[in-house]
Amino acid sequence: MIPPTVKIQNGELPDNPGVYFYYDAPGTLMYVGKATSLRRRVASYFRAAGDGRGQRIAELVAKIARIDYVETPTVIEALVLEANQIKAHLPPYNVLAKDDKSFQYLVITNDEFPRPVVMRQLDLERTGVDPFAKTSNGKFLAVFGPYTSGLSLKRALELIRRTIPWSSCLPGQDRACFDHQLGKCPGVCVGAISKIEYRKTIRNLILFFEGKKMAIVRQLKRDMAKAAATLDFERAAKIKGQLFAIEHIRDVSLITREDADLPFAPIVPQGYYDLNGRIEAYDISNISGTSSVASMVVFLDGKPAKDLYRKFKIKTVRGANDFASMEEVLKRRLSRLGQKGWDAPVVLIIDGGEGQISVVQKVMDELGVRLPMIGIAKGFDRKQDRLVYDRSDVELHRLATRGKEIFQKARDEAHRFAVSYHRKLRARRSLLGKS
Repeated sequence: MIPPTVKIQNGELPDNPGVYFYYDAPGTLMYVGKATSLRRRVASYFRAAGDGRGQRIAELVAKIARIDYVETPTVIEALVLEANQIKAHLPPYNVLAKDDKSFQYLVITNDEFPRPVVMRQLDLERTGVDPFAKTSNGKFLAVFGPYTSGLSLKRALELIRRTIPWSSCLPGQDRACFDHQLGKCPGVCVGAISKIEYRKTIRNLILFFEGKKMAIVRQLKRDMAKAAATLDFERAAKIKGQLFAIEHIRDVSLITREDADLPFAPIVPQGYYDLNGRIEAYDISNISGTSSVASMVVFLDGKPAKDLYRKFKIKTVRGANDFASMEEVLKRRLSRLGQKGWDAPVVLIIDGGEGQISVVQKVMDELGVRLPMIGIAKGFDRKQDRLVYDRSDVELHRLATRGKEIFQKARDEAHRFAVSYHRKLRARRSLLGKS
């Protein structure tokens, strides 16, 4: 409980995302942090101090005389604001929260086709750039940070990539990259976008990480009106989709373990991807388009956790349409993220190749969810199964390499479970038909 001696802005902390500011009695800003719930996050400091969970937390809490806050519409905007405020004010407890050389920064390269890159502070300094300087001295178009959570920063980048797409590929390629097929790359690889238009996209990305989302919204509205006035309705519809996406960001995937841990407290090491974590595999089953069903199986510690399996009847799709069925199932599943029994998985395993992966990516973009996924395209035998995933994600590539056998077992189990459920439904229908 927050003691009555601590003055809180407006007298009460809201149960909404935002950034909080801790001041001592002389009015010095000591610490800046982000929260998915300002009320719960701030209260957790005082509980931890009372429970003796860290000398540094108790030391900080003992000095708090005033708490200010800024509400934000989303967690991702809290993440952006937190980094900008740390850079502007350099609160002492933020610097002391961890080794400052391990802070993460977002840099926008000054290439012919610029791209965002996440860099550690030490690596950034090696380029000759002062991470706390107000300008990047021409080496980069922009430098943002420090970010206390590299994982959250990477997830935030992926979250907004559908709305503000950028390229990580090189121009002059014979075929479009995988990201372009998913709608995350505007097509620099195959010349599908001009340098001028691409620079406009990067400018919007910079504006977003400057905390100027409304400037992007205003520009998109102007562009949409201009397109409609010139009867370019296809472009107007595309911009309208971008506008809706940026105004309705759903950032469930940014609520991570890192957000739950307090600074200075002991943290159990946890990798980005962990084969012992929750692995979910999905499969669609139908025969001649009848009684279509889907299965979700869960592996924990590399083994089936049958009490967490789920069965789905396909409700909105007629006939044998595995793509549409997969879309329905993943919408139903991912909309339940965070509910009891529906924890976020370490990775999604999808029975299928590029087509199925594209469908699942579309669902995640619509819901504002960022989760690693791997498709398994069938081969002549299990050894020839082809894994389909974003190979630019180094950590995901390592996971795919290490976990192929487990993922195949999960896919096989999903197939078995789906077929078993499908047969039960067909048998039931057959009996009803005879009665």
